Amino acid sequence: MNRDNQKLFGGRGGNRGGLQNRGSTFRGMSLGRRQVEGGSRGALEVVENEKRGGGDLWLEGVLRGIGRNNLMGLGDGGRGAVRKSGNQGGSERQRHLPMPKAGVGGSQSCTAGSSYSRNSDSTLFGSRGATGIGQCAGAEGRRHDSGESQSHNRLGFTSRDSSPWGPQGARGTGRHNGGSGRRGGNRESSTSRDGVPMGCQDTDRKGHQRGRERQDNRRRDGNDDWQRGKRGSSTSGGGGPRGPQLGFISLQELSEKEPSVVALTLSSHPALPGLLQQTGKSREFVELLCLVLSKAFNSRSNRVTLQRLARILKDSNFFRMTLPHYLAGMRLESIPDHRTVFPQPLKNIVLILKQVLSNFPASSVETGGLLLTLLQTSIDRLRTAGVNIADELMKNMGKLQAMVEHFEEKSREGTLNPRRDNYGLELNFSDEEDEQPAFRTTPIYPAAEEFSEDYRPFLRPNNTSKRYTNTLIYLDTHFRLMREDLVRRLREGIQQLHQVQTEADNTDLKTKHFDDILVYFDVKLESPKCMLTGLAHVIQFDVQPLKFVRWENSKRLLFGSLVCLSSDNFASFLYATVADRNPKDLTKGKVTIMFTEDSRSKLARMEDEQVFVMVETPAYFEAYRYVLEGLQEQDENNMPFQRYIVECATDVWAPAYLRRSDIYNLSSIADDIYKACIRPFHSLNDNAWPQKEVFSLDESQMKALQLALTKELAIIQGPPGTGKTHVGLKIAKAILKNEDLWKDPGRNSPILVVCYTNHALDQFLEGIFKFMHSGIVRVGGRSNSEILKPFNLRELVTLPKFKQKRPSYLNQGFKDIRTELNFLEDEIKNHTRKLQCTLMGVLNDRILQKFMKESHWASLHKPIDLGMWFGKSSLLMEWLGLTPGSVQQMETEDGNGNEDEEVTGMQQDEEVIEIAEEAELIQAERIVEDEIDLGRRKDPKKEREMEEAALKLMQREMLASVDQDDKTSEQTPEEWMFQSKQKKKLKRKVMKEVAKKTVMREEQEQLILDLWQLDMEARWNLYRLWMKRYRADIRDELVISQELYQQEADRYAEIKRQETLLVLQNAKVIGMTTTGAAKYRKALQEVQPHVVIVEEAAEVLEAHIVTALSQECQHLILIGDHQQLRPSSTEYDLEKNYKMGVSMFERLVNMGLPFVRLNQQHRMRPEIASLLTPHIYEDLQNHPSVLNFDNIKGLKTNLFFVEHNQLEKQFKEGKSHQNQHEATFVVALCRYLLLQEYKPEQITILTTYTAQFQCLRKLMPAAQFSGVRVHVVDKYQGEENDIILLSLVRSNTQGRVGFLNISNRVCVALSRAKKGLYCIGNSEMLGQVQLWHNIFSTLKEKDQIGPSLTLCCPNHPERKIQAFRAEDFKEAPEGGCTQPCEFRLDCGHVCASVCHAYDKEHEQYKCLKDCTKILCDLGHKCPQSCYQDCPEECPIKIEKTIPMCGHKQMVPCFQDPSTFLCKMQCQKTLQCGHPCTSWCSMPCTSKCIVSVTLQLRCGHRQEGACFYQTVDDVDDEPLCKTPCKQQLECGHACRGTCSRCYNGRFHLACSYKCDRLLICSHKCTGNCNRDCPPCQKPCENCCVHSKCMKKCGELCSPCNEPCACQCPHQSCGKLCHEPCDRPPCTQPCALTLDCGHPCIGLCGDKCPSECRVCDEDKVTEIFFGTEDDPEARFIRLEDCGHIIEHESMDAYMSMDDDQQADREGQMAIKLKECPKCRTPIRKNLRYGAHVNKSLAAIEMVKKKINGDQVNVKKRSEELKLPLMSLLQEGMLFEAQYLEMERVLKSKQITALDIWVIENKVNFITRIQKLRKVVKDQVVDFRVMTDTFLSWVNNPFQKFTEQQLFDLQRELQRLTLWAEFIVLSSKAAMLRKSNIIETEKQIADEGLKKHGQFTERDQRAVTEALGVMKQKVPVTGLGISDEERKMIVSAMNMRSGHWYKCPNGHVYLITECGGAMEARRCPDCNATIGGQSHRLASGNAVATEMDGARHAAWSEANNLLNFGNLNLD
Repeated sequence: MNRDNQKLFGGRGGNRGGLQNRGSTFRGMSLGRRQVEGGSRGALEVVENEKRGGGDLWLEGVLRGIGRNNLMGLGDGGRGAVRKSGNQGGSERQRHLPMPKAGVGGSQSCTAGSSYSRNSDSTLFGSRGATGIGQCAGAEGRRHDSGESQSHNRLGFTSRDSSPWGPQGARGTGRHNGGSGRRGGNRESSTSRDGVPMGCQDTDRKGHQRGRERQDNRRRDGNDDWQRGKRGSSTSGGGGPRGPQLGFISLQELSEKEPSVVALTLSSHPALPGLLQQTGKSREFVELLCLVLSKAFNSRSNRVTLQRLARILKDSNFFRMTLPHYLAGMRLESIPDHRTVFPQPLKNIVLILKQVLSNFPASSVETGGLLLTLLQTSIDRLRTAGVNIADELMKNMGKLQAMVEHFEEKSREGTLNPRRDNYGLELNFSDEEDEQPAFRTTPIYPAAEEFSEDYRPFLRPNNTSKRYTNTLIYLDTHFRLMREDLVRRLREGIQQLHQVQTEADNTDLKTKHFDDILVYFDVKLESPKCMLTGLAHVIQFDVQPLKFVRWENSKRLLFGSLVCLSSDNFASFLYATVADRNPKDLTKGKVTIMFTEDSRSKLARMEDEQVFVMVETPAYFEAYRYVLEGLQEQDENNMPFQRYIVECATDVWAPAYLRRSDIYNLSSIADDIYKACIRPFHSLNDNAWPQKEVFSLDESQMKALQLALTKELAIIQGPPGTGKTHVGLKIAKAILKNEDLWKDPGRNSPILVVCYTNHALDQFLEGIFKFMHSGIVRVGGRSNSEILKPFNLRELVTLPKFKQKRPSYLNQGFKDIRTELNFLEDEIKNHTRKLQCTLMGVLNDRILQKFMKESHWASLHKPIDLGMWFGKSSLLMEWLGLTPGSVQQMETEDGNGNEDEEVTGMQQDEEVIEIAEEAELIQAERIVEDEIDLGRRKDPKKEREMEEAALKLMQREMLASVDQDDKTSEQTPEEWMFQSKQKKKLKRKVMKEVAKKTVMREEQEQLILDLWQLDMEARWNLYRLWMKRYRADIRDELVISQELYQQEADRYAEIKRQETLLVLQNAKVIGMTTTGAAKYRKALQEVQPHVVIVEEAAEVLEAHIVTALSQECQHLILIGDHQQLRPSSTEYDLEKNYKMGVSMFERLVNMGLPFVRLNQQHRMRPEIASLLTPHIYEDLQNHPSVLNFDNIKGLKTNLFFVEHNQLEKQFKEGKSHQNQHEATFVVALCRYLLLQEYKPEQITILTTYTAQFQCLRKLMPAAQFSGVRVHVVDKYQGEENDIILLSLVRSNTQGRVGFLNISNRVCVALSRAKKGLYCIGNSEMLGQVQLWHNIFSTLKEKDQIGPSLTLCCPNHPERKIQAFRAEDFKEAPEGGCTQPCEFRLDCGHVCASVCHAYDKEHEQYKCLKDCTKILCDLGHKCPQSCYQDCPEECPIKIEKTIPMCGHKQMVPCFQDPSTFLCKMQCQKTLQCGHPCTSWCSMPCTSKCIVSVTLQLRCGHRQEGACFYQTVDDVDDEPLCKTPCKQQLECGHACRGTCSRCYNGRFHLACSYKCDRLLICSHKCTGNCNRDCPPCQKPCENCCVHSKCMKKCGELCSPCNEPCACQCPHQSCGKLCHEPCDRPPCTQPCALTLDCGHPCIGLCGDKCPSECRVCDEDKVTEIFFGTEDDPEARFIRLEDCGHIIEHESMDAYMSMDDDQQADREGQMAIKLKECPKCRTPIRKNLRYGAHVNKSLAAIEMVKKKINGDQVNVKKRSEELKLPLMSLLQEGMLFEAQYLEMERVLKSKQITALDIWVIENKVNFITRIQKLRKVVKDQVVDFRVMTDTFLSWVNNPFQKFTEQQLFDLQRELQRLTLWAEFIVLSSKAAMLRKSNIIETEKQIADEGLKKHGQFTERDQRAVTEALGVMKQKVPVTGLGISDEERKMIVSAMNMRSGHWYKCPNGHVYLITECGGAMEARRCPDCNATIGGQSHRLASGNAVATEMDGARHAAWSEANNLLNFGNLNLD
């Protein structure tokens, strides 16, 4: 081989992988671990090609399973660690790389040989542009040799660049199924075209074998082949289309992309798993792949994406083989240029190794240790060679070393659990950990120690009067405050709950009010719910204590609220957030929550049906979480604007981009008349700015514009109505139109607009839309703007244009994940339905079979076994007493209760006004709708209907419920009687029983022998035990599916984030609410907007703004008003005392940073504005537009404050308040204004408390107030309306005004009205607050305050009404006054209303007086009102006579009585004589249900429905319930009934318990039987070495260990199962007990625990009489624990068997028993000889019972042929055959099993022969034989004495019946039936009689058949035998001349006797005779005529004629 063309690991253009030149041959050699001199064992073997001069090496290693501690001496001077082998004979010796474990049962290494390469430039494993060899792989180690020009990698792919086929390429044929086979059997490897197994990978999931194998099969290394297999698989073919590749060029392109793109592409690329499985890659390829992987791990992608990538990598050949080979070859590299590039790959490998170890330490620590050793060795070698190794790399190596050592230590301790392979995720090996402040590592969720009473958090107040010391302190302060705001209520509430629980019982707890938390009791997980964001759970809580809660408006359980659940008094707990909220469901106590990641893992380990206590804190957790994480991740060195935010510098600089160029062009915001005059100018030059008139701005607005455009941090204060939004839009437009100033060349950087509310965001973005119609992206909650709908992020990502441009890796990721999510959702729903069904009825017995004991399954089916079950309902339902008959008993027990009646007359509340509920408003701000995936949004109604249909289908499959047969078209009479009401009662009973928690203990279950003997309570307890096991099994499967679903949902979230990032990066303006900004914080960090505008900035918490700023932000504009609403926090204490409620806006204003206040308002009329100036704002000017508003109609003044002193009351649920007086007054005033013809949209009612908000709503019916807006003041900032009605609520004797003393809220409340403001409150109390005192002074000056509001009638100006309270508005009931209207209407009537202000022309008025028109000739008047249309026909009802029946009925006047249906009771009498129960006009009933005495065919009488007397079919007759009571063969009375015993033909098996003592000392658990079956209990035989694990009735394997019976004095030399050859030792034990006294036992025996001193009474208790001897020694019997005096016990054990014989002299073979408790002695070394002797005898008896196994096996083989024959003949069903075949193949088959099957075969064979004789001529005979076969083929048939007797009697009946049928048929054919009529009647009566076929019946039938045989010839000739002989003699022909036609008519052929011509039969016209000695078809020799078997002419007949001759 040319050395120039060869490089280590192969080079491009040459042979890569050490393949030889053309003509050379590879010879495979197996590899093993070898002892290497001076080094470790088998660490590495190197084959050196001596012909290459020692330069290039072919490296091979036995790397799998080698720990890093096994590699020694690999550094310089490491002697013998590397073994070199030379090339012999000129050929290069080659070995295959050992393959990794190929899945379960897969091949672990390649076979010894390999195929030949026929191309000198070929590359091993299919490198670029080359052909190669195949390699060994697969589940069973099969070897594949490729063709000449194809290279197949291990996954069966053929590709260029060694890339696997993509999604459309060679695919697997199906899902890999393994483990428990829940999806279809054993795992099958999918194969490619050439048969190479695909997808064979090992898994690191060892525990939870069944579920984990299934999970591994689905997600094996991230490969999606299994998905493709289950959804339309395809096999690989030669010309199939090729999918996305991942070769060298693809990786090079990928390496140049962003890290997050690399991570997502790799993790979702279908070719990655196959690529990583390939080996033999070139050095360049390995280095490139390491570069790409390290770049992916360096990304900011979601941890789930990186974890998935690490999972694919850790099990791959690349990680376990290629990297070790690469590192080992590095130290052998001789080319200096190559060595210099190694440090960078080493750095990449260190990062990769760290990520894999951190994510999966348990399954990768071994390989990681090996790689670490090789890394260190390679670095040492490179350093020795003079290569520079960076200090950073060595530092990372040290960290990696510490990590590996830590994991190895944990692995040795056994705490590194492979089942949950994420130990390392909680580790942090950063050196900077100790240097960081504590908030960096503080968990977001509160820890357990925080709930202790003595816990006090460390907090710092927000600095509002001085600068912060440094950025770390700033971040730490706000982090701690935000976290405390989140967790304080939860912490203090749980502490209070702990305290209350120690003082009260649970009943008191449910009614207890907690200050800080909301508590929910009896919380249960109902069902999982699959959501796009992950797996949620629907929970059920006790809603009874919360009946007072109105969920539509309650702040309870809002979306995103944090809840904490605990089942152990908060010793442990689970965290979750509210994921979905439906008020209708909440009224039923249901809500959807989503657990945190840590809580999900805890939940999976909890038991089913746990009951929790749940506490809720109202904080919106998601917003807190994102902001807190952002604060933790914020780099203090690169925090934007820290000069102002932290250092509070007052000299604000210009934006950085303006310092480069400050030329602005503001023509875009100038008025039209000035646009042409505006020129670009230097914005930093104050004198260059245009005048304010150019932009139509006032002076303050102009200052704000200039400040915002020229300062990098601008603060603009906008009092109410001053146009701050207008100015903000001017600023935004100016910045956008001058984007060249601030945008970086070649990179898009959008403007970010952040608003506190959705309304403000819509308002601002709509303003931007007016001048920019594209490039807007809205991210936030629900939007009411139709204009912005196309710009919502949710809409943008669904546009076809965007989808076309979306990268392929995102498209593929969405497709795969959605498919998987849908599949897993169906699976989860299916499991959930199964769990639901268990609580909805009784499960089918087939479902519960695997959860029952075999003996219980057999016992349950005993009625079927004995033929006592008729299959009309579920056997399990019958066992549980759930039958139609049990309903009567239930009704008797329940009395006449009205349980079925439902309360339907509940009065409905009047529909109230639809207003924006506070809960809805809060949720609208919390929910970011852009995260909803339209592809998964479904119609709730349709989805609910589909789910209900699926559940019903599941119920039909799983449940044996009472309504399973309702769908049948025809019901049986029994089912017909089972009415709907009875079924409801039965169903209710089932639901009640299955919901109970009591179950039978497993110890009790073991003792049950006969299920049918249990009382009903025990039966239900046992059923619930079976159900519990079934639920546990389903729940295990559900947990696995849930884990997989959550993983896929997390992957989806990461891909969705990347999609969002693509949209945001292409936007010009991004609009977000503060909630949206928090959720998309990471995306904003990558988008890096240069300009950020914050609207309502004074309402936003400071931390929200800080985390929304990216490092690239150069311009921040804050717009708001800190004198209106402040930021809201959960904790008022933090807001007030720690200054958390001070916004960044207010803090920076207070710190002296420059700001501009707008001072001209455009909203309020002057008198309203006067309430704000100067009381709140120093200077607020009025714009001319507000001076000309119209006065409010119907009222004296436009502004008024109504005084009162009516007291408030506290709302029941919390700290809110309500005032009924104010509520009724405001509602009455609102109604009055509506009567003045104001539109509802012009009026808004504001209140300061939520409880008042609720009270107002209840008083406002929708019919009157629809359209009127009702709001809480805090939710109305930024809004306005024409008329505002304000209820201030607070009025109490304590003078507490609450937050009405806060000027910010007062400012908002008083500044919302444009034209009219009317307030109501307690001015005396409010006046104590200085602000209100000043406001009241202003009102008094203008006479706008007082105790009453003056109403003015618009029609009668002189009429004025003083309204002190709501009742006073009744003086103006219609908005006018109380005088009558007196307006004459067009109909001539007078308006009946009082004076009204609306509809003065009466155009809408409706006259309600009675109509005076006549409708018919009878003079009936129209019943309608005057304004209504008259009916065409008279509807008045009058009495008429019905012609058909003559009854009188009330019929409408216009209706013909002949068409009316009479409703009188039918007077007819049924044929049976009972009255009809139908209506007169309806047909009479066909079935009379009156109870009468029935005469049954069996002869018994019983009560039943009358119609049974007329049924003809015996199957329709009711079942006879008369007790059988016949004495069985065993001597017991039969416990069956007449019907269940088939009228005595086949009796129910004896159910008396056997209780005989078996040879094993157990009692027989079966029922009465002749021979007891082998014992099925677990064998109790054991010794000191082991325990027999077989069943008791099976032969035990003898223990062949050496006997353990030995002591210092003597020892036994026998085996354990043999009798000991030494006597028991009699020397005292020399040991001392724990109490310090000497042992009372003997040497060599187990010491008794009792002491002669301490336990004197127990030890000296007299039993044998020698116990009180001071020198007495005792033996402890280990089986029962009793101690016996040893001399007496020795004597007892030495008694001969004859001495223990029973009274009849029979010797009992059994174990010796404890003389005290009769427990068999099995385990005792002292008496081992006695025990072994007894056991040997017992084994002999068991062997006899089980039968000689040789003979049994022989008989079982003999039975297989007849069984197969019966199956082929149709006498056996396949299931019956398979069951008997299973028994015959069983290793533990007994003689009894053989005997049972032999009986079945014999009986079935007899029936088969009888059927062949009868040939289905008689239907009754076929039915009888079918019944007989059902008895025989029952799988539980044991052929007891009684059963055998009954079967034999019935078989005798069938045999005689078959003979009777044949004789009758023959007589009919011969037309002689008339001569045997008497005998036929006798035989027919005997054969068809009810009851058993007795011997007397048999004799009578046999005699009748004998007479029939005499009268009817059995020969078939139609003549008697005498006549036959006479005819044969007369014809004088030798044998063989007589023939018969096809119909049996006999004829004669003379001459030679051969047929030579054809004729017609004279009797039947059939062809007779034949041609050329060949009979015509159907003709035959008439053997019955002369006995001949062959024709006379035939050779056969001639030989018979000469049979006596000797022809030899």
